[in-house]
Amino acid sequence: MRLLLASKSSARRAMLEAADIPFGLVEAELEEEQAKAGLWGAGFDALGVAEELAQLKALSASGSEGDLILGADQTLERGDGTMLSKPASRDEARGQLHSLRGTTHQLHTAAVIAEDGQPVWWGSERVRLTMRHFSDAFLDDYLAREWESIRWSVGGYRIEGPGVQLFEKIEGSHFAILGLPLLPLLDYLRQRGLVRA
Repeated sequence: MRLLLASKSSARRAMLEAADIPFGLVEAELEEEQAKAGLWGAGFDALGVAEELAQLKALSASGSEGDLILGADQTLERGDGTMLSKPASRDEARGQLHSLRGTTHQLHTAAVIAEDGQPVWWGSERVRLTMRHFSDAFLDDYLAREWESIRWSVGGYRIEGPGVQLFEKIEGSHFAILGLPLLPLLDYLRQRGLVRA
């Protein structure tokens, strides 16, 4: 039995490596933005979209019989209930961060493990993040220095870097912000014998 991560996220890989979890990588066969738009259009809320995308990723990836395939996703929900996607350009990232300035938003992180084509474990966590009233000059400098690092990040920030300076308050799991409900995942992997109890 192997754990296979169906994600290109370097943060997710780093978390599993730091936790000393043996795993391999596998490609999820999913057009993510199209699937996200379809789920949102079908009436799923932000948490539901993250959960469904995580499941679709786990189910779309291929492994050998008995492999545990881990899919994960995140959605960012503004205070008004709308969702943000990964910014397509630096200007879009600037607009997203400007719209989040001085407000609280929620980051929903979900993960699903599939085995032999069936989901066998689900986990999700919500984090509330409040951005401070940063200046336009700070924002422009931040984007000039961080754009290449944040271009694939929902909301246009990474709290494991200078992006933490955008915030005045964070309520919830640091691991969930980085992309996995790690402690519940570790508990399941212990139950399955992939991590020592």
